[in-house]
Amino acid sequence: MSYRHCPLCAKPLSLRAHAGSLDVQRMSCPDEACGFVHWDNPVPVVAAVVEHEGDLILARNKAWQAPFFALITGFLEKTDTSPEDAVKREVKEELGLDATGAHFIGHYVFERQNQLIVAYHVPAMGVITLGEELSEYRRIKPEQARYWPVATGLALRDWLRSRGFEPQEMALPARPN
Repeated sequence: MSYRHCPLCAKPLSLRAHAGSLDVQRMSCPDEACGFVHWDNPVPVVAAVVEHEGDLILARNKAWQAPFFALITGFLEKTDTSPEDAVKREVKEELGLDATGAHFIGHYVFERQNQLIVAYHVPAMGVITLGEELSEYRRIKPEQARYWPVATGLALRDWLRSRGFEPQEMALPARPN
């Protein structure tokens, strides 16, 4: 979230250095009595490499341009008891599947969205029923999977490598300016 005015006192924010982060300037309230600093810390997101009936499940969000498919992701909510529970919740919400486990793969920075991705392998069972955010899904054999060279794609790559596969990198579509 980008702030132009202080959310506490409404004064215009300005870039200033702060103790402990002198090399990084932060948007801050000029009123010392207020003291608001927008730290702009990354947002925690969970991601699932979903394995269902021996296939990987990749999905396309309704907001994305076709034909891009990716992992199931969602925000770590303050009501989640752990990242593992959050990723299981997301798999249930987005695919209607019941997770039978959540095995940590790694954490990845997604700079473009200012997110910290916490990725898991999630074996799941049940009948796929897409949640309201998804438009479609694809089943991919692990040996045929390719990865995209950022964030969740790197998690998929790492999980595939842990299973003895050497996936190929796919090109990302050009982003409009």
